[in-house]
Amino acid sequence: MTARTTETTVAFAHPFRLSAIEGVMPAGTYRLVIDEEEIHGLSFLAFQRKATLLHLPAIAASGHSREVIEVDPAELDAAISADRSA
Repeated sequence: MTARTTETTVAFAHPFRLSAIEGVMPAGTYRLVIDEEEIHGLSFLAFQRKATLLHLPAIAASGHSREVIEVDPAELDAAISADRSA
């Protein structure tokens, strides 16, 4: 099975909250990794998302232990939209 990983960043101008993370996360730029697997049996190339991973803390934060949290992509999209409209 073919898999692909996409790495990007997501920037928050304001503190935000996600159910997978305890407490409120500060504004900043966070590393985001999306893992997908190919869907076989179709007449075209398509992928299904398997995991959306947010790296904590923000990239610029120093002196903190690092961790990776699996987050709900719809909830993350909603948090990004709320941050942009605030």
